[in-house]
Amino acid sequence: MIAASVAVTAQASFPPQAAPEAPVDVIAQLWEATLRLPLAAALGAALALRPRRRGTPARSMSVIETQIVLAVVGALIMLVVGASLARAFGIVGAANLIRYRAKIDDPKDAVVMLAALAVGLASGVGLYLLATFGTIFVGVVLWIIESFEPRVRKEFELHLRSKGGMQELRPKIESVLGRFHVKQELRASAEDHLTYEVSTPEDTRLDRVSQALTGLQPEGEIAVEWDDRKAMKKPA
Repeated sequence: MIAASVAVTAQASFPPQAAPEAPVDVIAQLWEATLRLPLAAALGAALALRPRRRGTPARSMSVIETQIVLAVVGALIMLVVGASLARAFGIVGAANLIRYRAKIDDPKDAVVMLAALAVGLASGVGLYLLATFGTIFVGVVLWIIESFEPRVRKEFELHLRSKGGMQELRPKIESVLGRFHVKQELRASAEDHLTYEVSTPEDTRLDRVSQALTGLQPEGEIAVEWDDRKAMKKPA
């Protein structure tokens, strides 16, 4: 009787330990990621690229890309969470620690931060294959959709002045601008000056364009001036 009482007391004082979690089937996990992440990308693209109704505003390419990547990141996070309530609370807590103190010009950068959080959490809980595959897949999706982005361009007001003969030189001037892939729109025209609104590829060397323009008159009588439109729009 005494021995039985001691056994019951010991059992009450030291409850049995919880059974360890079942080992993760990494092959099945990777197979699920291979199916779910591309599906999320396809469905996100279907929503982001839906037909635009007449009269609705044009969609920004950066926003479209962000919506596609966000669908992938959401699927990746849910793969990390699985059926674990603890992981879900962990993700919520970690996401609350993120504070965007700097201005983010590209919405995709904010989504990439979330993707980095997801793969970090996956690594932290031992889902190494999922973290690796998720990183590669998100990188490939970003590389594909960013290849469709228009090249970044800079906007200027281009002023060309001379003692005269600018109207005769106008076709040659616009030919030079076209050779350097400069889009132009004539805003003011006179015999001694021309003013264009222009946009140039980000890597265009303005000194080379100016040199080609001044070379249209052997005497070098053309004065070229580039005014940055972004600086002109800034409030005083």
